[in-house]
Amino acid sequence: MFDSIPWVSLLGGMLLGVSALLLMLVNGKTAGISGVVNGLITPTKGNVQWRLLFLGGMILGGALALEQFQVVSPDFAQIPFAAVVIGGLLVGFGTRLANGCTSGHGICGIGRLSKRSVIATLVFMVTAAVTVYLRLHL
Repeated sequence: MFDSIPWVSLLGGMLLGVSALLLMLVNGKTAGISGVVNGLITPTKGNVQWRLLFLGGMILGGALALEQFQVVSPDFAQIPFAAVVIGGLLVGFGTRLANGCTSGHGICGIGRLSKRSVIATLVFMVTAAVTVYLRLHL
């Protein structure tokens, strides 16, 4: 039974939760990635260093996972570059429209019992399920 549990994903989820909790406890900040990046695009004084450290830790953690745990990275060779660019723009538009991303709403917002975040996360998840269904079955 336990052989079917994806341990690396479980550990990753726990690390996301712990990092979001620590950021909230230490800095009083929400660990929404779109908000972290947006704060670097339009910086305010005294608010850049923690954002750079947070993003640097994410990049370093990903590189470490690839190297030490033989995590397989996605293969984008079969996807046209234009599709990747359009997909990235749509994600950016969606995070702006929802006032946050899945990490901000799904991890931090639900943890704070935010009604807006619960609704946003439900919309994200239903949209993802419909998209996968349409992509794979129609």
